[in-house]
Amino acid sequence: MSSPASVLTPVGSRATGCAAASAAYECMLRARLLDDKFATLYRAGKIHGGVFLGRGQEALSAAIGVHLQAGDVFAPLIRDAAGRFAFGEPMLDAIRNYLGSVLGPMRGRDGNVHRGHPREGLLPMISHLGAMISVVNGMLFARRHQGRTGQVGVASLGEGGTSTGACHEALNQAAIEKLPLVLVVANNQYAYSTGNDRSFACADLADRARGYGIAAHTVDGTRLPDCLVTLDRAISAARAGQGPQLVVANLLRLCGHGEHDDAGYIETRLKSSALGRDCLKLAEEYLVGEKLADAAQLAAMRSRMQAEIEEAVAQVQREPTPDPYAETWSALASGHLNELHPNFP
Repeated sequence: MSSPASVLTPVGSRATGCAAASAAYECMLRARLLDDKFATLYRAGKIHGGVFLGRGQEALSAAIGVHLQAGDVFAPLIRDAAGRFAFGEPMLDAIRNYLGSVLGPMRGRDGNVHRGHPREGLLPMISHLGAMISVVNGMLFARRHQGRTGQVGVASLGEGGTSTGACHEALNQAAIEKLPLVLVVANNQYAYSTGNDRSFACADLADRARGYGIAAHTVDGTRLPDCLVTLDRAISAARAGQGPQLVVANLLRLCGHGEHDDAGYIETRLKSSALGRDCLKLAEEYLVGEKLADAAQLAAMRSRMQAEIEEAVAQVQREPTPDPYAETWSALASGHLNELHPNFP
């Protein structure tokens, strides 16, 4: 069941220029603090299933979300909390899904990141990562047949996912059909624990764009201002009818694949390189340097958000989880198709 269209109010509907940087930082900070809370709850045994953090990828993710508008399509991945918030996802959606509340978008049926509002363009993630591109393509085709123009679709992917057949087929389709698709690849150096040297042989993933006949953009994924400029350029080009765009952001995942993973395979040389910089700290330095905020304002924002998160988590912990004996376990959008099947009430 999808919530009413008004549930999502993308930041891109109201933020431009310096305001976009400030709005993106707020989404980055909220995502980081909420991730930290989820990690604590996981270690305390309060969350069942996986917990996946976006630490180190918030700048890229937020830069996607702040450039999207109502009517666009966004297919986020497991480290895209910042982008989800920028696209208008309520924080309660994330908390309710992780804690299994029946009031969440998936009614407590599926934990962690498999949540969304498809009617409003925010897609629940399919764990077979490359598969999300074809879903975005399908929604863009639907918009084309409906005569809707000026709308784009963004699919997030890791560098490992670019090696899947699903990615190749969907990107090839988008190129041939000149769909307004933006494929954003977070090259965080590891496909789970497999390093880039075992994942692809080309010098730069952006070089693959030439084979599809599409435009490519490369960006330092640790720097918020660079991500904002590059994503603005790519999304604007797709929105203007210039066909699919490939964005490759180079960065480092500053945590394990999930909270179950100690990330011992990440090489020390990468952690101490420019790729290992914390994008959140760099964003704070940028805001202060550009006089968009001062240290006291940033500290106050952090305290306010931490209080909001604690209050929201406490609220959700009081909410019910599904009753397996009373729940009708049909697909959320297809209960009306059950008819009088004897296995359904």
